[in-house]
Amino acid sequence: MKKSLAALGLFTGMGLLTACQSGEQNGSQERPNIIFIMSDDHAYQAISAYSDHLIETPNIDRIAEMGMLFTQASVTNSICAPSRATILTGKHSHLNGKIDNHFPFDTTNVTFPQLFQDAGYQTAMFGKLHFGNNPKGFDQFKILPGQGSYYNPDFITKNEGRIQVEGYVTDIVTDMTLDWLEKERNPEDPFLLMYLHKSPHRPWLMAERHMEEFTKRSFPEPATLFDDYSGRTSPASEAEMNILDHMGWSGDNKLKPEVLKQLGIADVGGYDTIRFINQMKRFTPSQAENFKKYYDPISADFIEKYPKMTDEELMRWKYQRYMQDYLGTIKAVDENVGRLLDYLEANDLMENTIIVYTSDQGFYLGEHGWYDKRFVYDESFKTPLLVAWPGKVKPGTRSDALVQNLDFAQTFLEAAGIPASDEMQGESMIPLLTGNEGQWTRDAVYYHYYEYPAEHMVNRHYAIVTQDYKLIHYYFVEDEWELIDRKKDPLELKNVYDDPAYEGIKADLHQRLDALRAKYKDSNELSQGYIDQLLEDAEAGKVWGINKERAEAIKQRRKEIESR
Repeated sequence: MKKSLAALGLFTGMGLLTACQSGEQNGSQERPNIIFIMSDDHAYQAISAYSDHLIETPNIDRIAEMGMLFTQASVTNSICAPSRATILTGKHSHLNGKIDNHFPFDTTNVTFPQLFQDAGYQTAMFGKLHFGNNPKGFDQFKILPGQGSYYNPDFITKNEGRIQVEGYVTDIVTDMTLDWLEKERNPEDPFLLMYLHKSPHRPWLMAERHMEEFTKRSFPEPATLFDDYSGRTSPASEAEMNILDHMGWSGDNKLKPEVLKQLGIADVGGYDTIRFINQMKRFTPSQAENFKKYYDPISADFIEKYPKMTDEELMRWKYQRYMQDYLGTIKAVDENVGRLLDYLEANDLMENTIIVYTSDQGFYLGEHGWYDKRFVYDESFKTPLLVAWPGKVKPGTRSDALVQNLDFAQTFLEAAGIPASDEMQGESMIPLLTGNEGQWTRDAVYYHYYEYPAEHMVNRHYAIVTQDYKLIHYYFVEDEWELIDRKKDPLELKNVYDDPAYEGIKADLHQRLDALRAKYKDSNELSQGYIDQLLEDAEAGKVWGINKERAEAIKQRRKEIESR
């Protein structure tokens, strides 16, 4: 076993680690293995342990059956790379520096895998990290560059340089994971394994074996598919993530470009259409033929129907196409999670292994007419979280506690008896997992989203969320407040901020929000610094989806508002 604990000397709590190691050597305590499974943009609505109205996920559900399902798990910032940075560092975005997908990750941050590696754990990562080419703290890694590709993807590896592997990405990442468990893992030492799926991220390319089934399925519509955004603040109506208006016809809905030209339709897919076109170039001849077999009939059917379709019918058509492809990618994730669980069971690795399934954030599946994430509304703010730990977590249990991705690092570290960095801001979920709910005291969480102006144009906002309410401050282009009554308005359709009946509640939430911002060391000054830099980069053409003219218009609008 590795004995280097130099990095841990910076932190307090060495007694806990010493006691843990002493117990392990005496045979009275064995440190658990940890398997962290994370998908990208996997909505909790698309896991049948939460709801079976869209898809069955029997293998992911097995984790819930073995352990605990969290109903109110959430993220601190609903966007891919910042969520991953929060998970790795245990710090909010404004402190780890990765506030959005534009700004770089500060590599001087200490991540929890580094602490595990220094404490003698074997560490490995396979799949999608999203940022950085050399993840710190891993004995082995094979990661997708950036967003990665669904078919025949490239990987950045620790020992082999950059490689390309033929096949479907979800299967390949699982093959790599199982290969490491079988051939590279040392059975004498505990391990930390991060098994990270690209699916179901845009542009939603499912495996060949699922195309026939899913391209023919239809799915129920959400109650708010035709939300008109009345009754709330302006950011909801100004966001550019509406399925009808902003989802790409080619890259997202898979219509052939020549079909769009024939029908006189201008595509609106932007960067994700480019991603889709690039992916098509990666197909082998047989993959291309299979794709053509199932998707050409969709284009042919659309050519026949489009001239007579109303906007409402177009919205419904695009929603079905979206669900077919999005949920089709999840089918492969579920199958491959099953492959991993089967391996663990067959090789007696379940008994002392913590298994976590989560996503880097939630996702809109037509709710409010949207796709994507970003807002603090539930579908993007909440994330699936299932945790199994045989012998420690009671099977089939549920928790409504307000936990966040901020808490993962400290939870894993406590489970392993490794001291956490003093800079970490989360709380260990071990009391909740082990039936000691009385030791959990958090009654509100903090959220802050930054990526504006940028793709999808969701205004910057921060919020406090309790079991009963959300108080949201949109502060960038407009200065607007929103109060949502979570119990009376579960679909989040009405802003009651100016309702006199909520005056006392509003005052209390403002006070608590100020206290949370102070606790987590967030401030208007920090936000302004990020704003100034992003506007400067946008004007220089360095921000995807924002040209110089649009950046200047936003800057001018802010000046007008500030002068009022």
